Amino acid sequence: MGKIRHIAYRAADVEKMANFFVEALGMKITQKRTNRAIDLSDGTINITVLPLRGTANEHQGIDHIGFSVENDDEAGRVLESVGAKKIATIELGSPAHYEAKYQGPEGIVVDIGKWVGTEPVKQ
Repeated sequence: MGKIRHIAYRAADVEKMANFFVEALGMKITQKRTNRAIDLSDGTINITVLPLRGTANEHQGIDHIGFSVENDDEAGRVLESVGAKKIATIELGSPAHYEAKYQGPEGIVVDIGKWVGTEPVKQ
């Protein structure tokens, strides 16, 4: 079973949103990225606050959800078997923080990967 380990949130003010999670909910900042994104963790789940890109159809709010799984390849096969479409794969050594990205019903984007500050999936 996949475990939610990452939620990406697009914010107009990345610092203000990250500080909200720290001050109001006690999350810890695990890294600040060169693209202005800020990663936070509660020790189990990572929240990444992403800057808006300035594209026409972009909105503030949840951008995508990331899952850690026991077997990335098997999870990908299951996602595709229920109609999800693989929209990105990352090469080893890439600075991206996921291994594969899929698009499911209603345009939802789901990442399969590992994130700083998250609890590993127990096998």
